[in-house]
Amino acid sequence: MSEITGRHVLAITVGAFGIIIAVNVLMAWKAVSTFPGLETTNSYVASQEFDARRAAQEALGWTLDVTHDRGRVRIAFTDRDGHPVQVADLSVLIGRTTEAKDDVTPPFTFLGDAYEAEVPLANGYWMVKVTAHAMDGTLFEKRIDILVKG
Repeated sequence: MSEITGRHVLAITVGAFGIIIAVNVLMAWKAVSTFPGLETTNSYVASQEFDARRAAQEALGWTLDVTHDRGRVRIAFTDRDGHPVQVADLSVLIGRTTEAKDDVTPPFTFLGDAYEAEVPLANGYWMVKVTAHAMDGTLFEKRIDILVKG
């Protein structure tokens, strides 16, 4: 059995810290390279408008239901009485919560009681960001996470 010298201890210490630093650099690079971007340019201004937008959206009394079945996404807006709602305009972003490479904004068609679009999604969790305007111009925004199973 050989004796542990100062060189051995130095090599072990440098090796351990080298691994720690390499992993930290890799994780920082992955975090920055997969970050899709800013949610808002000025968070202070956005926070000042949040309560007013939320109150207007809640006054609509809408419920949103998002489902995925056999390659189709269905988005249904209903009012307080459970009746279908048709919106003035609709924008939907579907993607993963952790990266933007799979993001899609499919065109949805109103079918009388809901909006549908063909969106083949792989298994796993998906984020659906819905932005719509009521016929009176009131903004409606909601994010829903869905699980697609094989």
